[in-house]
Amino acid sequence: MTFADFVGSGSTGVVGVFNVYVIPLLLAASFLAFLWGAVSYFFIHGGEDKSLAEGRQFMLWGLFGLVSILAVWSFVRIVLSTLGITPGA
Repeated sequence: MTFADFVGSGSTGVVGVFNVYVIPLLLAASFLAFLWGAVSYFFIHGGEDKSLAEGRQFMLWGLFGLVSILAVWSFVRIVLSTLGITPGA
């Protein structure tokens, strides 16, 4: 097994496992945190200051999670492309 096979996007490669299982799960969790914060902020807790702050925090952390996960995922794809390992194959 070569390094490209180990890291590659095939079903047994590290990148393949992350692309298929880990990254979508993390993106879904971040999106759900953002969505829960938005629903909590706009609909559930009308005028309570403490609840509004909590909803705002959920939205900010969810957005931070989405941006950071996508940034790291993009960085890994750039590094793999630079090393000549095709991430999409």
